[in-house]
Amino acid sequence: MNPDMGAAFNGPLLYLLVAWGLVTAIFLVLIAWRSVLSSHEDDQIFLDKAEEHMAREQRELIAKISSLSRPIAASGIASGGLLLVVVGMWLWEGLKNF
Repeated sequence: MNPDMGAAFNGPLLYLLVAWGLVTAIFLVLIAWRSVLSSHEDDQIFLDKAEEHMAREQRELIAKISSLSRPIAASGIASGGLLLVVVGMWLWEGLKNF
């Protein structure tokens, strides 16, 4: 292994890798949470007036799932963008030192 290979992940590139890891972890946690909430959602419910509380619970659950869409999209885009920046900087450093 080339001794300079470890030096490639020092400085700003290391900080970007850590930031990418954190944003990606948040993204994955949000997706997992949405999946857990979706598993409790019923596709179709036939309710009478006595079971209105169940319908209300389903509406609240759908509202929670819907509210996660914007943070999931934002963290996914941020994760992808950071990954592209990290790869670009890594390639730039590699070509510069070539």
